[in-house]
Amino acid sequence: MAQLVLDALADYLSHSPPPAVLRNLVQRIRAYVGQENKRKNLLGEGFEDVLAAILTRIPGIAGNVRTRSPLGALPGFYTPPVGAKAERVDLSIVQPSGRRIIVSAKWSIRADRERQFVVDFTNYVRLNAAATPFEHVLVTNEFDPARLKRNCETQAQNAPLFTKIVHVNPEAVVAAYGDRLRSGAREAVEHIRSGRLMSLQAWLEHLTAPG
Repeated sequence: MAQLVLDALADYLSHSPPPAVLRNLVQRIRAYVGQENKRKNLLGEGFEDVLAAILTRIPGIAGNVRTRSPLGALPGFYTPPVGAKAERVDLSIVQPSGRRIIVSAKWSIRADRERQFVVDFTNYVRLNAAATPFEHVLVTNEFDPARLKRNCETQAQNAPLFTKIVHVNPEAVVAAYGDRLRSGAREAVEHIRSGRLMSLQAWLEHLTAPG
């Protein structure tokens, strides 16, 4: 790493810094990168934990919520083959009735995450050992209209990739877009109005609705 820095700054240095200075610089760079990665993990895991805390306060859901569990540890799923990547589910709800809900909880949605959604879902289907299907839900606080639109419309195996798309506060999304809607924002708002992109409150009510 030190050599990369020296190569990049070669035209601006009159002489090479002492080894101790270079070691200190490398340590600071590694610490910064590590803190940034931890910050991202803390935000993501914090979002998962907050959602789990909300769900465990709902009658009929408490005791059936798990965070970051291996897929093979959930009822109705095979354990991945030896050597295969161990799938971990952000959030899951497995009710005594047999209802299984796999939740992808993402504060924001990056492009690489969108690709990973399809890969993860394919693995969930492949490892599904139960005769009954599972629900696949996305919960997010993303505001980018194009990303919201894509995830509302993405298909997998001739069906919507996500059974439900849940936003923390869809009304805030509409307010942020304003009155003059461009195409992507207009379509995202249409998904909100149709109920395809539903509020967190609406989803929680759906979970506890009879039948």
